[in-house]
Amino acid sequence: MAATIIDSRIFGDMFSDARMRAVWSDENRTAKYLDIERALAKVQGRLGIIPQEAANEIVRNCELSQIDWAQLKAKTEQIGYPIIAVVNQINANCRDKLGEYCHWGATTQDITDTAAVLQIREGLALVEQDLDEIGEALAALATKYRDTPVIGRSNLQQATPITFGYKMASILAGIDRHRERLQQLKPRVLMGEFGGASGTLSSLEKGAMETQAGLMQELGLAQPLISWHTVRDTIAEVGAFLAMVGGSLGKIAMDVKLMMQTEVAEVFEPFAPGRGSSSTMPQKRNPISCLYIHANISVARQHAAALMDAMVADHERSTGPWEIEWVSLPEIFCLMSGALKQTKFILKGLEVDAGRMRANIALTNGLVMSEAVMMGLGPYIGREYAHDLVYDLCREAIAKDRPLIEILAVHPEITRHVTRAQLEAMCEPANHLGQAGVMVDRVLAARA
Repeated sequence: MAATIIDSRIFGDMFSDARMRAVWSDENRTAKYLDIERALAKVQGRLGIIPQEAANEIVRNCELSQIDWAQLKAKTEQIGYPIIAVVNQINANCRDKLGEYCHWGATTQDITDTAAVLQIREGLALVEQDLDEIGEALAALATKYRDTPVIGRSNLQQATPITFGYKMASILAGIDRHRERLQQLKPRVLMGEFGGASGTLSSLEKGAMETQAGLMQELGLAQPLISWHTVRDTIAEVGAFLAMVGGSLGKIAMDVKLMMQTEVAEVFEPFAPGRGSSSTMPQKRNPISCLYIHANISVARQHAAALMDAMVADHERSTGPWEIEWVSLPEIFCLMSGALKQTKFILKGLEVDAGRMRANIALTNGLVMSEAVMMGLGPYIGREYAHDLVYDLCREAIAKDRPLIEILAVHPEITRHVTRAQLEAMCEPANHLGQAGVMVDRVLAARA
């Protein structure tokens, strides 16, 4: 019976992704233990550290199909860790006590940490795929709406016009920085562990470093310069990276939620019959994916903080901080997979109402063009004086509920310098989008 939201038969595929759950499953984790023990035996047999016959027998019996799960559970609860229980079963399945050479020179944390890194590698590959898809969806929106005006908002108030393509390209630039960060962290994070009891490989009289190098080569991981049993910065870095990705996904969800409000109605999550409906208000179209993104990334940030706590480890083998990772790593990956999945769904089917965007710009009868008017009048009457004058005229337009252009066009100090046609040009949103298009093009070009 599932008790967590991630493993729920009802909610599991809304809060997470099945592929990521498989990465962090008991089956995959145990398979990684077996992969490492198999690779260790192969390398040590090749180096002559253990008999080749023993290596062959161990390799033959490192199969997930041979695991007795009830026995593994019982032994893990007895010992506190699953590695010895796995090694016991490999040993028992080998003939002529050749399995005694399994796990030669290794310690529990070597196998556990290296297995976690292998899972991280698989998890990050899924994250990378999702980031690529999100990037493509944002690039498509940025291209399509490069020149579509929408009001910019500052402190939840209407500011100056931008374009919807600019809004999407701005977020896209952040996603692309995450893709760059991911490539940069891989060489640091995808590093195995094989150090023995205190990390010095004192358990092996000969071939210690050769074993370590060969094992990492077999597994496709970087060889550590020194043991990292209680130096956990790389694991914390993964958590911090995922939390940052979550922040960017949350930005998307926040803006979509706000733009879906009835009074705004500029964009909408993809439509599906019944999706987002209310049990009591049939007219409603609530955001749904945005809500799950918000919840997931908030919890993921707490797990990232927990992974920072896990860095505060004692001496050469810690008493508790390590186990924090066992809880937080699977959950942060699974929660982020759900947030990534929901974000892909939103962006690939986002409904954009360009007409409503234009109507919202006109909502204030031209007040949002006050900056353009101020800057346009600046060369004639000075920028600071123009600011104060336009400020007063905006207040007058509000008080009289009249379009700003009508107030401007009859003010003698303004008409002395500019014509109504010039004022109308200043008040046209499409004329004052700044370098939005240029910036969109720069972001898209950088991707190429």
